[in-house]
Amino acid sequence: MTESEKSLTRQHIDNAIYGTPKIKPDEQRKYLGTFRERVCLTISVQELRTQNWQVALVEELNRGIGNLVFLNGNLPHEEIHPYLLATNQNGGIFTMKTDPEFKTDPDSLAVVVAAKTAVYQSPVDVAKRYPQLVAKESSSATTATPKHGFFYRLFHGKEEG
Repeated sequence: MTESEKSLTRQHIDNAIYGTPKIKPDEQRKYLGTFRERVCLTISVQELRTQNWQVALVEELNRGIGNLVFLNGNLPHEEIHPYLLATNQNGGIFTMKTDPEFKTDPDSLAVVVAAKTAVYQSPVDVAKRYPQLVAKESSSATTATPKHGFFYRLFHGKEEG
């Protein structure tokens, strides 16, 4: 066996044992499994919890550059469900990322809109990309009572109000 055949065999065995090596694994972890050059819009966990960004998501999908939406599936369902619905209703393709490597701390990403190929968009942070929505949302206070789903009503009785 020649030296190159041994190295190919060794590489094949290593890949079988440890898995195929990833390109830029830290970057893929940060952007929910995709590369930075494909990203069009990001919403962090903190941004998701402090403001409703569905309008920004819909605007980004309507731009037609990226239609892949990666959602951090480790977050509570109530927090990401509206973004899942907005993606479905506006022609996006969503993927729930539930691997333990995708964290839920405030600086982690909750929603990533990406393209299939490199698009090199900048800025990608939702607050910087859509500053008009930050001012509009923070100036209006919503006092609507939350609507509960079927199972909540089933186990907790009728809604008040």
